[in-house]
Formats: sequence, structure tokens, C-alpha cells
Amino acid sequence: MEIRSFLAFELPQDIKTVVTRVAGEIRKSALDVRWVRPESIHLTMVFMGGVPSEQIPSIGEAVGAVCAIHGSFKISLKPMGCFPNSRNPRVVWLGIDGDMERMSRFRDELQAALSPYGIKEEERAFRPHLTLGRFKKPAKRQPELEQMLATYGDLSSPSCTLNELILFRSELKPGGAVYTKMSSWPLSL
Repeated sequence: MEIRSFLAFELPQDIKTVVTRVAGEIRKSALDVRWVRPESIHLTMVFMGGVPSEQIPSIGEAVGAVCAIHGSFKISLKPMGCFPNSRNPRVVWLGIDGDMERMSRFRDELQAALSPYGIKEEERAFRPHLTLGRFKKPAKRQPELEQMLATYGDLSSPSCTLNELILFRSELKPGGAVYTKMSSWPLSL
């Protein structure tokens, strides 16, 4: 049996508080967006997709070895943005600032450790973000979106620490994805 899974960090409380406030405010918009429940927002490092359940213990060992040689990461929030851009938005997100170079190397090392298990490496540069919502259909520039981006254009948060990587199972349900914590590893250095 395959398990749809990903590696991510849960958000520290100070950041979660800001994200929950922003998510509550933007949900009131008329934009045709499927909003992510605030309690489900996390910082994804590697989306693994469907993984055979018998590989999970070996994957855990590989991930644990990478985590053992990395220290915690300092992060804070940056302003809101869109992928690929606000002219053709598909995803609305909050940016992340902090130890980005080290975090990018960490992600690359995780991907290298996971490649023997058939997990494809992401070719795009690492752009850490917190997904707030996805447009239900391709959209064009919208005044309401531009206003939202301007409103949160100076968003920030206190600096917080990420010190535990988590393996989540993701089950797609009609009401949205349900995430279950399967395992975790401390960042040891």
C-alpha cells in the first residue's frame, strides 16, 4: 500500500498566531480560492508523494541521518505573494525569511537521501513559503488580490526556531487534506 506523504516543519506558536489571524482575514474575500485550514499550514521541505509503506522505516533512517548533522533553523514571516505571480495567480502564500541558504542545503541533502527510494528531486530552486490557498481555476490579475497583497505587504513576525522535522501522511478528503504525524526527528547540531 502506498502512503501519500511529505516532510515538513510544524509552525512555532508565534508564527502560527500570525498565520491564523491572516488566514481568518483573507477567507472573507470573494476570490475563487480553496483556502487551507490554518491548523493544516506547515513548512514543507520535501513532498514525497505515494511511498510504499514497507519503505517508510528505511526512509526514516535516511531522514534521521540527515537531521543528525543539521542544527535548528531561525525563521520569520515575510509578506504575502503568489505563485507564479499576481498576474496569473495559482497559489497565495506567506513568505519565509531566515536561514534560507542552510535550509536550502538541508532540503537538497534530504532529496539526495530519498532518491534511492524513487522520490523525485524537485528541480526548482527552494522557495520556502506557507500556502494559504489555491485558486480553483486559472485566474488573472484581480483588484481584490492586489489589495490583499498590499495589505500584507509589510507583514512580519518574531524570529522563531524550527528544530523538529516531521513525516506526515496526507489523506485527500472532500473537505480538504487530513495530515497525520507519522514520525519526527530532532535537528541535532
